[in-house]
Amino acid sequence: MKVSGFTFVRNAIKFDYPIVEAITSILPVCDEVIVAIGNSDDDTLGLIKSINSPKIKIIETVWDDTLREGGKVLAVETNKALAAVSKDADWCFYIQGDEVVHEQYLPSIRKAMEENLDDQKVDGLLFKYLHFYGSYQYVADAQRWYRQEIRIIRNQKNITSYRDAQGFRTITDKKLIVRWIDACIYHYGWVKSPEIQKEKMKSSINFWGAGHNIPEIHKELEAFDYSQVDSLSHFEGTHPKVMQARIERIDWMFNFDIKVKKLSFKNKLRMAIEKLTGWRIGEYRNYELLK
Repeated sequence: MKVSGFTFVRNAIKFDYPIVEAITSILPVCDEVIVAIGNSDDDTLGLIKSINSPKIKIIETVWDDTLREGGKVLAVETNKALAAVSKDADWCFYIQGDEVVHEQYLPSIRKAMEENLDDQKVDGLLFKYLHFYGSYQYVADAQRWYRQEIRIIRNQKNITSYRDAQGFRTITDKKLIVRWIDACIYHYGWVKSPEIQKEKMKSSINFWGAGHNIPEIHKELEAFDYSQVDSLSHFEGTHPKVMQARIERIDWMFNFDIKVKKLSFKNKLRMAIEKLTGWRIGEYRNYELLK
């Protein structure tokens, strides 16, 4: 069984992405990792080269900054990396620049790929998600945060990144048939200093803002404050080992009263139902789940 990891990144230093940790976290279960490095304002290329692994294969890309709707450019860059994986790879393991896999899940991830290798009904594998917010102590628990997504896909040319690169579909727009595995992606996209987070959000809105007043949105982002979040819970587990040095370097403070729930009555009721039953009303699912 051959596994190819793939990812894309741009301005990793400028916006403090844990891309080194992301790549390093999946290296043990990958035979290669394709990294599409976009034209950056910093030394992102040097940063990736510093990982110094023979498994890493770099391709340099130029982002199409005219793609200003729905995050489409993120899917375009994802597909550039996916197209560069080895043709003889069986599975493709996707990781975004702010996602990290805990080492405790690596054995079950490899086992799931092996067990589903010959089952051609399975297009991909579905991961659970933890979304950290504000600091490494809190996870977002409101229902607007997605609970699971596809991160391993079969190496088939009819599979493509979907919309804003959160998930995948076939080139004919069919949902992938997937099997859930007992593994989790740690999403750290909302854990960085408030000032860097503001700048990252200003940059990102340029790829989402077609039809919107970008200068006005930038002005609103100046008032960004992590405490505006609607609902958080304390994180009770451990972080991946590859994240420890980054966690120790944290240079800002964020505290939040988890008893505060800035939610409508409707959303409070939906959260209560989910807590009791595990059912999330109206959950968006970009996949077909095999039992």
